[in-house]
Amino acid sequence: MTEQTARRVTRRREHTRARLLDAAFRVFAAKGFGRVSIEEVCEAAGFSRGAFYSNFATLDELFFALYRERADLIAAQVADALAQGGPDLDVPSSVDRVTEVLLLDVDWLLVKTDFLVHAARDPHVARALLDHRARLRRAVADRLSRARGHTELPAVLGDVAGAAHAVVAAYDGVTTQLLLDKDVERARAWLKQLLTALLTDGSSTPSTN
Repeated sequence: MTEQTARRVTRRREHTRARLLDAAFRVFAAKGFGRVSIEEVCEAAGFSRGAFYSNFATLDELFFALYRERADLIAAQVADALAQGGPDLDVPSSVDRVTEVLLLDVDWLLVKTDFLVHAARDPHVARALLDHRARLRRAVADRLSRARGHTELPAVLGDVAGAAHAVVAAYDGVTTQLLLDKDVERARAWLKQLLTALLTDGSSTPSTN
């Protein structure tokens, strides 16, 4: 196989994998992970089972790949949004940036919730989920550590690691409500208000009216 042919095969495989992941996301969001078969994913993607097995050994493996892809994207978006603020970004401004980029998509939250339940029963998957959450917290903590010079964090949070834990916990709480009421704009407003209250003792809490 020539180098050019190898590159074409690689691109074709990457395209097939991406289509399978996109199709799986739609099917998982609509039906739930535990109610989806390999055949349904293949049908949604327009591929045979052979195409599936050339990329994934099991449905669990595809589910894991899908979660990692989306989770890594979110962590990168948060880190990039905070990094673009420059060295003088204070805590309230950091909150604004985080709440603008955090993914508040109901379909993603449905898939993520399925993954959380799945991970609770599988130590290997749970470890991967904990690793992702740790990366997200580190991205937030890194920015907050630089923003402390402009806005002091409440003592009750302890250090920036405690503050980062609070940010992720607030996101979890707000998105749980979003799964039920489907009101994305209200969820984003509440997340901004909650984070501002947590990180500034409420002194800069914006109005939600």
